[in-house]
Amino acid sequence: MARNARNAMLIILLLLVTGCSSTTFVYNRLDFIIPWYVGKYVDLERPQKQFLAQQLDPFLAWHRSEELPAYLLILEDTQQRLDGKLEAADIEDLVGELERAWLRTEARGLEWMIALGEQLSVEQMQEFIAELREKQEEYEEEYLTRSDEEYREDAYDNLKDSTQDYLGRLDWGQRGIYEDAAAQLRRSDAAWLRERAAWLDRLESILLRETDWQQALRNSLREREQTTSAEYQAIYEHNAQVLYAALAQVLNSRSEKQDRRLRGKLDDLREDLEELIGQAPAA
Repeated sequence: MARNARNAMLIILLLLVTGCSSTTFVYNRLDFIIPWYVGKYVDLERPQKQFLAQQLDPFLAWHRSEELPAYLLILEDTQQRLDGKLEAADIEDLVGELERAWLRTEARGLEWMIALGEQLSVEQMQEFIAELREKQEEYEEEYLTRSDEEYREDAYDNLKDSTQDYLGRLDWGQRGIYEDAAAQLRRSDAAWLRERAAWLDRLESILLRETDWQQALRNSLREREQTTSAEYQAIYEHNAQVLYAALAQVLNSRSEKQDRRLRGKLDDLREDLEELIGQAPAA
């Protein structure tokens, strides 16, 4: 259940980097959203739903009281870096901060997913794995049928659309930066899907729930970098460096209007975070 748990918890971090006006609205409903997301993969019985709710309460309280203040620090770091010229290394540093935040959330959240896994029947576990296998087939059909040109077009569109959420409409020079970056990317979908398929094989074996399967699952996540292929690691590192450089270049070229929009988004996010932190119950 680990990768699915990671997807569920990723909702939290995604909310905290979008800067949208609904951040507080959605975050305050994670106690509903996460069970709904889990329910897409396995049909929980009423007692199991109640058990999950009990497990989520302390996890979400921890996240609000300990992690949200850490996100404020990341936000402050981001705003300070925007005052000067950005380098690719600045973007890499910020991504690293978010990744470390993600790993903390993953480690803490894995425990409630393991606890829930202990409550599932053999049939429910089989249903869960079957859903993941079906998702794998959907990904393969969606991604592997693309031509190289379509792959790069999708990458460009994702870069442009994501940045425009913060800066507004990109000018032709900025779009050209992303076009050049997309052309430099190494295709990663096939390698990623092979890694995912291998992970599903390991996960299915672990979820037979033989002796000490819980620790085997923790170990599998902790050691995933050691089990990732050198091919995929090389592709990931190459593409990351291309994207860091492109994003730094686009941000450095932003107009006064784009700068105002970006800083306004970040100010709104700061207000949302401060409001959410203020809603944390007293210890």
